[in-house]
Amino acid sequence: MADALDSPRTGLAVPFDQALATQVGADEHGMRNYVLVILKTGPTKVPAGAERDEMFRGHMANIARLSKEGKLALAGPFGGDDTWRGLFVLAVGEIEEAKRLVATDPVIARGEMIAEYHPFYGSAALMLVPGTHEKIARKSF
Repeated sequence: MADALDSPRTGLAVPFDQALATQVGADEHGMRNYVLVILKTGPTKVPAGAERDEMFRGHMANIARLSKEGKLALAGPFGGDDTWRGLFVLAVGEIEEAKRLVATDPVIARGEMIAEYHPFYGSAALMLVPGTHEKIARKSF
């Protein structure tokens, strides 16, 4: 019989799915290492206009590319604060690799935002977010 754990939500036994665990890079606890990136307002605000619009189109294209490459598990903006702008959860185990990936983003390259990096150990199920998101989004940015 396959391994099973009791679901904390339903209390029912849920069969362990080795193929899915391998696909998402899960350890024996269903977890994996990530790097949490907090995007904050940087020293160089790009003024409103075509240049700023192009920078943010590049930002969104970079997010899409990292997601397609399997390097980005989650991304999104914060609301209501001009200091904390957004976050990335990168599916990499080392901060140096995260820094290389984030450096490719136009908002970082232009100084519109700066990045703060933190090791993060979380559910490997986060790796399912990008594919699931594509199934529920009617429009892309």
